[in-house]
Amino acid sequence: MRALLNKDITNFLKRFGKFVDAEIRSIDIISATFVKLIIACQDKARAFDWITIELEFKDVSDAKLIDNSKLSLLDMSNGISLLKKENKFYFAIDNYTSISSIKNSILYVCSSNLKYKENKF
Repeated sequence: MRALLNKDITNFLKRFGKFVDAEIRSIDIISATFVKLIIACQDKARAFDWITIELEFKDVSDAKLIDNSKLSLLDMSNGISLLKKENKFYFAIDNYTSISSIKNSILYVCSSNLKYKENKF
C-alpha cells in the first residue's frame, strides 16, 4: 500500500480520470475506524487499460456507506471527489468541492489516513 499525500491528489485523480464511469466493486468494513473500497477504473498510465484500485481508509471519523448489493446501482458518471482539508481526507461519489457538500453524497468517507494499491482487473 502507498500513502496518498495531499500533493499527489490532483495527479492521482487525473491519472484515473477522476474515476468517471468506474465501478465500486466492494466496501469492506474492517472495523469502526477502518474501511476498504475496491474500485475498477481505467488507468491513463496504462493506455486506459482497466485495473482495480484498493483504497484503504484508516482512522475513519465519519462515513456514509451503502450495502455491497447496491453498488452496481451507483451512478459514477461524475466520478469521485477526493479532498484533503483540516488534516483529513474526504472521499465521495460525485463531483463535490466542499466538506459540507461531500456529506450530501450517497457514499462518503472521512479519514485521517488514506493508502492505495493497484491490482489487476
